[in-house]
Amino acid sequence: MPWFKIDDASHSHPKFMAAGNAALGLWLRCGAYSAQHLTEGHVPAAIAKAYGTPPQARKLVAVGLWHEPGHDCPRCPQPAAGYVVHDFFEGGRNSTREQVEASRKGAAERAAKHRDSKKGARSARESDANRTRIDDESDANRERNAPQFPDSTAGQEGSSQRTGLEGGTTPHATATPSHSTSYGSGVAAASEPPVRAYDTIADLKRAIADAGIKGVSWNLQASQIERVRQVRDRIGIPLMVSMAVSNASYRGAPGKASAWIEDWEGLEPDTTDEPGVTRLPVVRQQQPSPAAARRNASRDYLDELSAQLRAGGAQ
Repeated sequence: MPWFKIDDASHSHPKFMAAGNAALGLWLRCGAYSAQHLTEGHVPAAIAKAYGTPPQARKLVAVGLWHEPGHDCPRCPQPAAGYVVHDFFEGGRNSTREQVEASRKGAAERAAKHRDSKKGARSARESDANRTRIDDESDANRERNAPQFPDSTAGQEGSSQRTGLEGGTTPHATATPSHSTSYGSGVAAASEPPVRAYDTIADLKRAIADAGIKGVSWNLQASQIERVRQVRDRIGIPLMVSMAVSNASYRGAPGKASAWIEDWEGLEPDTTDEPGVTRLPVVRQQQPSPAAARRNASRDYLDELSAQLRAGGAQ
């Protein structure tokens, strides 16, 4: 799992002090988004609008924590759209896409090697146990099948191996013939192929294809189709297409449309009634966990300390 790392002295950096806590919240969330999705410091405009406000984004650009297309910083790449985090790779504190993928590949190979070694050891133990069991059974069978000749019958006439056949009873029971199985005699019939439901998200598929995203498989389970339909009814197709286009511009189009579902479900429309203005979705608020509550308390303390420092500088 990649991390979005910052310097431990950044809390008092002039750019941080000038940006203010609200804009820094946007900077932090978008930096974590970039680390998670391996965009290497690039922040899609849709994500910036979902996590903050235009004034906050302009504040980050003004103080130099973000750059827009056409910037003149020699150390940072030019974003095709949206923004780029200033000095995202400075000092090697954040990893490139290539480094993260190489690390993941190495971890997967080590895990596979460990599983194979455990599987080989288990197979060897099972083989030894089976070989011991077979040897024991062979010894027992040889002892059980050995002919028995009691001393009491040795040299006596009239003893015959056919004894017991005189009454018409054979020494071996006749095997009961197996009944043939006829159609419908209890064998479960082949299950019917699943009935395909009416395509209730065809309008969303067409909208995404019209936006230029091709080659995405829509082979979704019934539960996934229902989740997509509920999101569409809640936030509308244009916002879902906007998020899909934004993600595809940096991560490439996914192989399956199911990769978008969680991102779509994490959005909700802005209900501000403003004539002629279309809002992008905003992230739904969740109840903070105990760890998040502790972080919020630490943040409040730092806010108060920063305010005291600013007041002392003004004097």
